[in-house]
Amino acid sequence: MTEQARRTVASYSTYQEAERAVDHLADQGFPVQKVAIIGQDVRLVERVIGRMGYGEAALHGAATGALPGALVGWIFGLLDWLNPVVSGLLLALYGLIFGAVVGALLGMLLHAAQGGRRDFASIRSMEPSRYDVVADEDVADEAVRLVAGLDSGAGTDTEGASPKGDRPRSDSAPG
Repeated sequence: MTEQARRTVASYSTYQEAERAVDHLADQGFPVQKVAIIGQDVRLVERVIGRMGYGEAALHGAATGALPGALVGWIFGLLDWLNPVVSGLLLALYGLIFGAVVGALLGMLLHAAQGGRRDFASIRSMEPSRYDVVADEDVADEAVRLVAGLDSGAGTDTEGASPKGDRPRSDSAPG
């Protein structure tokens, strides 16, 4: 099965604006199964959220180990044929405690093994610089017309619209 050729209908600076355009197309009865939102120029962003010492490493490890420990304990408790509910809950509690202790110890051990190279905690995310709304070539002209109607005031929902990235960019050149 060959993939249909697609053309950019509009570009937006935020995902919410692109989502709003596709929602507008759906409201107009457009076949939205022929549309996609594509993030362009993706970059990795790592936000530092705090220092990572032995205490933080132990806490993070305990939180990471507690859930698997509880699940393993609960599963073993369900294998008890005489009283599976009580033994399942009791072993889940024991597993939670055991998993938290083992996780805390492993968290501190791994932190010590890094030797101070990474003494901070962070969250990584992928962020595109713009979002292109693309449509299959056979319906792209209609999509451009409908999205232009959204930006010319036909759409009454202006929530979250910014003056800078609200206007779509139409690529009329074949692509």
